[in-house]
Amino acid sequence: MSPRVAGSPPIPLPWAAALLLALRVGRALALPEICIQCTGSVQDWSKVALYCKQTPERTLHARCCLNQNGTILGLDLQNCSLKDLGPNFPQAHTAVIIDLHANPLKDDLANTFHGFIQLQTLILPPDVNCPGGINAWNTVTFYPDNQTCEGQRNLCNSTGDTEICPENGSCVPDGPGLLQCVCADGFHGYKCMRQGSFSLLTFFGILGSTTLFISILLWGTQRRKAKAS
Repeated sequence: MSPRVAGSPPIPLPWAAALLLALRVGRALALPEICIQCTGSVQDWSKVALYCKQTPERTLHARCCLNQNGTILGLDLQNCSLKDLGPNFPQAHTAVIIDLHANPLKDDLANTFHGFIQLQTLILPPDVNCPGGINAWNTVTFYPDNQTCEGQRNLCNSTGDTEICPENGSCVPDGPGLLQCVCADGFHGYKCMRQGSFSLLTFFGILGSTTLFISILLWGTQRRKAKAS
């Protein structure tokens, strides 16, 4: 082994290289399934890549743009031959930008984006409508190869209906063109009209008693039939 020259950079140890490789492999294995649903990686020229490179805190991994906590901020599934988005798609509900164009998607995405309240840019095939319709977005732009929906609107503020939720409930957005009414603290039930905490003990007590009563009734009926025969 040749002696090390003074002032030369330290020689990397094999175990250090192995540790770095293991960390990278571990990070790859920890990626959400939606990020590896399609082979390949995000193209440098794509809108998801451009968004991700705006700050050093965001990094590209497979088909996703992640922050330092591993939260999905961008998803690029363009040209993946997808006919539907699959069961893993809700993993991307934190995404700000999603690219789905160049896929043979069905034109029925209305209920696919439940909970995608952070989504601000959605790129779709030209024959697929923006979820929620044009009224759910500030801008809908048509291009030869895609349709871009930008600026998700908060329907709770734009419907103009002040009584959209009951008196003891409040309106919260639930994705493009979607909203839900949430009961205030201390209220529950139909139209948030019941006051007080919801007692699980009482609920399961009533359910258990009813089940026991029906079971005894059925057992007695079957016993009578058996004796009669």
